[in-house]
Amino acid sequence: MPTQVDVARVAGVSTQTVSRVVSGQPNVRPETIQRVMAAVEATGYRLHAAAASLASGRSRTLGVITISSAQYSTSAILLGVEAAASEEGYSVSTASVPQHSAPASFLGAFDRLERQGAEGIVILAPVGFLAEALGTRTERTPTVGHRQSDGIGADALVDQREIARLATEHLLDLGHRTVWHVSGDEFWQESNARRDEWEAVLRERGVTPPPVIPADWSPESGYRAGRTIAAIPDVTAVFVASDEMAFGVIRALHEAGRTVPDDVSVVSVDDIALAAYAAPALTTVRQPFHEVGRATATRVIDLIEKREPSVTPQLRAELIVRASTAPPPPLA
Repeated sequence: MPTQVDVARVAGVSTQTVSRVVSGQPNVRPETIQRVMAAVEATGYRLHAAAASLASGRSRTLGVITISSAQYSTSAILLGVEAAASEEGYSVSTASVPQHSAPASFLGAFDRLERQGAEGIVILAPVGFLAEALGTRTERTPTVGHRQSDGIGADALVDQREIARLATEHLLDLGHRTVWHVSGDEFWQESNARRDEWEAVLRERGVTPPPVIPADWSPESGYRAGRTIAAIPDVTAVFVASDEMAFGVIRALHEAGRTVPDDVSVVSVDDIALAAYAAPALTTVRQPFHEVGRATATRVIDLIEKREPSVTPQLRAELIVRASTAPPPPLA
């Protein structure tokens, strides 16, 4: 295996200079850095990450706190975080906490990541209530959530109210008299924002909102909600707060002899990979999860590196119309 001696010989510098360059130490001329990095590439030298950390006093690691769940959205955002971190020369370490955890669980995860050397923390969880509890932690360790309402400096926001408006107006514009709603877990800010806007859109159209059917993001909870919907003959349109729950809703309707979209139209949220291959293919509101993750990671790295914040383009949701929505049946 090539060593720093080999790199120094090819670059025409001392081994001390090679060590300073590869460990990210300051006060090395740009042209010297270029020569050393060219020699690193030419020799195939690979720096041991632990050695680099000891030499530079930096871990170049981001910590990410997530909720323990199989939700597609969390994993998709995390992929964006990892992509942006890798481009900046950072690695990612994760810690998860159970759903509906008290603040102490989040703070414990935060402290574990700090002890592991995380230079910044990304929180991919509904933690607006944690802004105050985090206290001085965010002063010593740059911290960013992936939504502005977290109160911890996030700027990578997809407007959850716009998502609900797109979905609800789509169904109303097709001619449905009203739209029922299967909500996500109320622990999540996204769920509450979507529910509130769904209700607001209906009232704007002069429609009294029907009762919300609560669920918890899982396909099983969507199935239970679908059984409830199937027992209400007047339902012709449903806005479901996630694709995964919509799969359960459609299954329950099918078992009850209600056809989608001939009897009941279904629109959902996320546009996960399976949405286009459901039967019928799901009409859904696409969220740019990967871009959210990238922007969030870039923001926390900007804070770590003490540089001007990168300009984040407005991240917008998009209605994707497929086969699960149609005008109401003639006799509705």
